[in-house]
Amino acid sequence: MNQELESRVKELIVTALELDDVRPDDIDAEAPLFGGGLGLDSIDALELAAAVDRTFHVKLTSDDGDTRAAFRSVRALSALIAARGGGL
Repeated sequence: MNQELESRVKELIVTALELDDVRPDDIDAEAPLFGGGLGLDSIDALELAAAVDRTFHVKLTSDDGDTRAAFRSVRALSALIAARGGGL
């Protein structure tokens, strides 16, 4: 996996969701984004999907099965972005 892309996704999560108490380097690429991990919620999911679209030009929609899987972790989200031609 592209470490640089994962770093950019971590930075995007922190800035787009205004997680003032989290640094990008503190986010484990394998940790869950929702629930027990970062504790994101459905509003965060919408904001993150919009930020991914703006930044990487990759659309994430609720009716796309890949979206749910991609939101499991930074690594999964980065892999989907790379697979859809977003990224660097």
